[in-house]
Amino acid sequence: MGTYRSFPLNLLAAALAGLAFLVAPGAESPARAQETVTDSAQTSAAQVFGAVVRVTAEVPAEARTASSLGRLRSGNGVIIDDSGLVLTIGYLILEADTVLISEAGGRHLPAEIVAYDYDTGFGLVRALGALRNKPLRLGSSADLVEDSRVAVIGAGGPGNSHGGTVVSRREFAGYWEYLLDSAIYTSPPHADWGGAALVDPQGRLVGIGSLIVGDARPGPPPEPGNMFVPIDLLKPILGDLLAGGRVEAPPHPWFGMFTRDTDDGVVVSAVTPDGPAAGAGIRPGDKVVAVGGMPVGAMAELFRTAWAMGPPGTVIELGLERDGAPLSLPVTTGDRYDWLRFGRGN
Repeated sequence: MGTYRSFPLNLLAAALAGLAFLVAPGAESPARAQETVTDSAQTSAAQVFGAVVRVTAEVPAEARTASSLGRLRSGNGVIIDDSGLVLTIGYLILEADTVLISEAGGRHLPAEIVAYDYDTGFGLVRALGALRNKPLRLGSSADLVEDSRVAVIGAGGPGNSHGGTVVSRREFAGYWEYLLDSAIYTSPPHADWGGAALVDPQGRLVGIGSLIVGDARPGPPPEPGNMFVPIDLLKPILGDLLAGGRVEAPPHPWFGMFTRDTDDGVVVSAVTPDGPAAGAGIRPGDKVVAVGGMPVGAMAELFRTAWAMGPPGTVIELGLERDGAPLSLPVTTGDRYDWLRFGRGN
């Protein structure tokens, strides 16, 4: 495993010393160090820990994602405003009909689902009652580069938090037709990653935990860690999410197929029941070699090419190889939001 630089996280002392635990003296440039001193008076360690809450969601049995993501889901969320708005990772609340927020000390409050955004992966809920803790300010994920020092904060405070380092900023392509241009990868891995807060040295929120991965730093040898969704992706869409629960822009066309990158190209792992790909006759094991007549060799290329062809409903010709033989199938793409079965809370 590769080495990483992490700041000391003596968390009991940190609760008294503000954010001094986040950055060792001299670890940053003079300008950034001055900013740390200024901001540390405004954001205490206790506030950082208190702003991260437990999010528990229950999903009905008939939900599309019940079998893959489970009916009872638990992770973290971050208070981001004074009205009880909590930012989390969307898969925790997707298709849920009940959501509960738990603060330190065992205080539980019901919550309503405010928004879900498939493209970023963010979810928003709001507590139906006053939360005791203050919100975290939003920072700038654009400022994070390799070797930036960060903290990963989970619900429950010091015992569920640790220091770490950004080990990579790079593209992430998810097999579920998901793509981030510049995901944040950190190390060491945090076991309670879902919805965890990624915090910069000024105590500002810069990312939301999404995954644990074996190649946060690609290597060789690869170094495990976590993948975070950059907070900067929230800022341009937050108004839409609060106003209508979704962004106003048309969604991407959706195939309803799971894929994986291999040394031999993009291979279909599974197709979504009742989804567009299944209806078009695409099967697990098919290799995708072209989209709309344009060659593709990786998932990211497949997604970008398809998304540029139009909104849901666009017919996209997929060039395939099946058992070594070429095959071309037209797929009438769909809208994944229409396919999902949103519960009472969505």
